[in-house]
Amino acid sequence: MSVMKNKMVPFVSAEEIRSLVGTLAKKIEKDYANQEIVIICPLKGSCLFVADLIRRLQLSVIVDFVHLTSPKGEGVRILKDISVDVAGKHVLIAEEIVDAGRTLSFLRSRLLSGSPKSLKIVTLLDKPARRELPIKPDYIGRTIDDRFVVGYGLDSEEIGRNYSDIFNYAN
Repeated sequence: MSVMKNKMVPFVSAEEIRSLVGTLAKKIEKDYANQEIVIICPLKGSCLFVADLIRRLQLSVIVDFVHLTSPKGEGVRILKDISVDVAGKHVLIAEEIVDAGRTLSFLRSRLLSGSPKSLKIVTLLDKPARRELPIKPDYIGRTIDDRFVVGYGLDSEEIGRNYSDIFNYAN
């Protein structure tokens, strides 16, 4: 673990992450005051963000999980689908980072086919320089340039998800 960190530099501190999550929670609470929301957590990376976000929300929240994969050159595959019925409900997809947007676009379309009352996207980090499809999150913690980041759910070959801070490679 420390070997990877030694090759990286701090990018977003745990304290900054807490602040971003708190700001996002306040915006979501304002938009969904006195309403129930269904938060969809794409596995694996978003689990830390979703855990922190739902603890900050003073709303009625249902959480469900989906696990998608999109290997290069292949379409999106569902490894684990949601189990909640989203029809007529306010749905929020919570991503730790939005970059190319392939799997997110697929998930958004799939959830819309379930006739939710509303569907929005919240992300801790937005990386629009990598976007391949025209998808824009409704709530953005921080927009970043095109850099590889690890930590707080983000990984490099499954390593680094557990870091409290977010790091990127030193140039």
